[in-house]
Amino acid sequence: MLYPAVVRSLEQYRPERVRELVASTMALADALEARFPWVARTPVAVKLEGEDVLAEACARGSVESTIAPYEATAALAMLLLRDHGILTVHFAALPPGTSALLLKFLPPETLERFGGPERFVGAVDESLDALAALVADRESLADLLGLRALSRQS
Repeated sequence: MLYPAVVRSLEQYRPERVRELVASTMALADALEARFPWVARTPVAVKLEGEDVLAEACARGSVESTIAPYEATAALAMLLLRDHGILTVHFAALPPGTSALLLKFLPPETLERFGGPERFVGAVDESLDALAALVADRESLADLLGLRALSRQS
């Protein structure tokens, strides 16, 4: 099922385009680091580690939480998608194997349409505020992630 997409991707491969995607991602990483010094980088991506996302949400909400970092990251990814139209790796394919929210190979055109790195960071900041309001409320969190709807269907 993935082979046609792989073939299309390889047909369109240009080293200069990869450099553009990485540069755009690193511009976003710079803006994220300016607001959130706890972000992590790889050579091609910026990561918001699940443990840091959870700690930030708990600090903002002045609450303790029993959810796992992976759940906090999934909720942040859902809030970014629902409220800002930001599609992260969590919803583009299978969730990553870590609790980190990954942002990588961001097309510069996408970042420009969004209004630049600072507007993107503002959306992350707003989503962290929204997560802070949910992190101690398991029912609301389950609703956000569609888990209660799934359990009602079983």
